[in-house]
This record gives sequence, structure tokens and C-alpha cells, in this order.
Amino acid sequence: MALIQSVRGFSPVIGEDTFLAENATVVGDVVMGKGCSVWFNAVLRGDVNSIRIGNNVNIQDGSVLHTLYQKSTIEIGDNVSVGHNVVIHGAKICDYALIGMGSVVLDHVVVGEGAIIAAGSVVLTGTQVEPNSIYAGVPARFVKKVDPEQSREMNFRIAHNYQMYASWFTQDKPQEDTH
Repeated sequence: MALIQSVRGFSPVIGEDTFLAENATVVGDVVMGKGCSVWFNAVLRGDVNSIRIGNNVNIQDGSVLHTLYQKSTIEIGDNVSVGHNVVIHGAKICDYALIGMGSVVLDHVVVGEGAIIAAGSVVLTGTQVEPNSIYAGVPARFVKKVDPEQSREMNFRIAHNYQMYASWFTQDKPQEDTH
């Protein structure tokens, strides 16, 4: 069972139909919407400030979400995919965005709607990532614009796929022997 822990008087609020891997950690002032998934070894640490997550968001394996004390929160919109081993520290991620594997998104960053952060990128403090754009590199820089409808469709599909993957873990639970 996932580690869900209260701290400083705040208890996580987990939306319905949300999958938490058995070694995921969700601590403190974290509120998640419906249909989310938090995968193996992911840590959502709402101990020093708040983390707000919309609907149909997947936080993939090994990702860490944390904030600065009294200075930054994390806000994640709907239908967002946070890739494996991502660090998000006090940033805002808008609807239909994709944060690629191994990326680091630092404090006071805003990742616009439908934007894509390429795998391995480091988005420096205060960066404003344009909606429907691709940013890549260390530090991350604008690469190109993407078609808003294609971006929305792709990111929705990825988020929907993660709901399907999560269902595999809830459907395959061993049945209790009643004999």
C-alpha cells in the first residue's frame, strides 16, 4: 500500500479512481483530482507547501514533486503526463502538457497548455514556457511550436493510456481464498 502521511495538520486528498503504486509516497498538503496515477517510487512531498493536481494526471516512476517553504506551490492541470524520474520543484504545469523523462522543472516556472518539455531538459527558475511549444536542452530553450490540436490529442492519449495501465494493477489483484 502506498505511503500516505499527514504532516503539519495537512492530510493528502486523493481523487476517486486514482491509482497509487504500493511504494508511492504522498505526504501533507497534496490534493489530487479524479483518474490520476502515481507510479512506483514517485514522491509527492507537500510538507512545506501545497501541491494541487488536476484530473487524469500521471506521475510516473521515480518522479519527485516538492516546493519551497512559503514561496512556491505546485499546480498541475488536467491531462498532464509527468515522465519517469522527473523533478518538479514549485512550478505550474498547465493542461495537456507533457514533461519528458528525466527533466527538471524548477521554481516559478510556468509550462503552458499543450507544451512539451523534452526528455532530459532542465527548465530554469522563472522560465515561461509558451503554450503548444517544445522546449529542450540544458538549460531548456524554445525549439518550435506544435499544432495545438495535435499536442492536445497526443497528451490526452498518453494520459488516457496511463489510466488503462493503472487498471491492470487494480484488476489483477489476487482474490481472497474463502475456504
